[in-house]
Amino acid sequence: MPKKGYWIGNMDVRDAAIYEKYRVANAKPFADYGAKFLVRGGTQQVREGKAHARTVVIEFPSYADAVACYESPGYQNAKDIRMTVSDGSLVIIEGYEV
Repeated sequence: MPKKGYWIGNMDVRDAAIYEKYRVANAKPFADYGAKFLVRGGTQQVREGKAHARTVVIEFPSYADAVACYESPGYQNAKDIRMTVSDGSLVIIEGYEV
């Protein structure tokens, strides 16, 4: 069974109205690749190091799905919107099986 894949994003958003357009645009690729939000901008405390204002954790059925979603034309179009109004980081990581 393939290990799940995750996106971990940390972002500072400069324009919430345009960022909302990104959220609308990413809905289809996320649905196509089985994305499930585990964390979506909730209350957070930075205890060590630095972080951006918004943290998102998205689970995918597999690491391959997580990578394929990011590389898909649909997500790349959405990302083009996000990049104009946010700064941050996005990591794609393979899950750990116990």
